[in-house]
Amino acid sequence: MHGFEDADTGQEHIALVLGDVANGDAVLCRVHSECLTGDCLFSMRCDCGSQLEFAMRAISENGSGVILYLRQEGRGIGLINKIRAYELQDKGADTVEANEKLGFDADLRDYTICKSMFLHLQVGKVRLMTNNPVKVQALNKLGIEIVERVPIETGQNDHNARYLATKAGKLGHLFGDRQN
Repeated sequence: MHGFEDADTGQEHIALVLGDVANGDAVLCRVHSECLTGDCLFSMRCDCGSQLEFAMRAISENGSGVILYLRQEGRGIGLINKIRAYELQDKGADTVEANEKLGFDADLRDYTICKSMFLHLQVGKVRLMTNNPVKVQALNKLGIEIVERVPIETGQNDHNARYLATKAGKLGHLFGDRQN
């Protein structure tokens, strides 16, 4: 485990590393934004905890890899605002609408810290486990070479069907076959 502090925000992040990731090969990687409700409280409203578990299992089976765990709760709006967004969702708003009703953009996450984290770990190329094309674009813009996008399809249930549909329909998340 490696700890990092973003000098601009004071936010602390961690990298979980298994095996030799500085050997020049493309590293199996998950850039995961903190989700207390999904990761720790096992909420069925999202697929976050399931995605984190999937990534840890895939990295373990691969024998090496990295999880960058970023402190960006609620797509960057924070825990208290996420709880407020949940209340709006309980009244019929989807996740994007709830954020917007609270005065936020649909997704406020910033991946800039990933560049220095990967530099520290001597990782230059990744096989990125994600469904989020915005994350792929953001990391590419930072100069991180993504040689493969590995989809993560896990955690679907009756409680998060609308949430997943919103991710696909409004946020452009890709569900399906691997794409480079």
